[in-house]
Parts: sequence; structure tokens; C-alpha cells
Amino acid sequence: MFADLNSVLLRSRDTLLEDAAGAVALMVMLVIGLHLPAIL
Repeated sequence: MFADLNSVLLRSRDTLLEDAAGAVALMVMLVIGLHLPAIL
């Protein structure tokens, strides 16, 4: 299993940072969307 994860990380090294930034952006939008009714 560790070898599989290692090979996936080595193959996707170019887009790993972009994928992480996208995941963070989705989480931020989720949190803002859930708190928006309380703000308005």
C-alpha cells in the first residue's frame, strides 16, 4: 500500500499543489456557505 501511494505521489507531483489548493478552496466555500445564514 505504501508503494502504491508513493507511486501515485511521484506521478502526480506536478499537480499536487494545485489539487491541495483546490481542496482548501472547496473547504473554505463549504464553511462560508454553512455560516452564511447565521450572518444574514
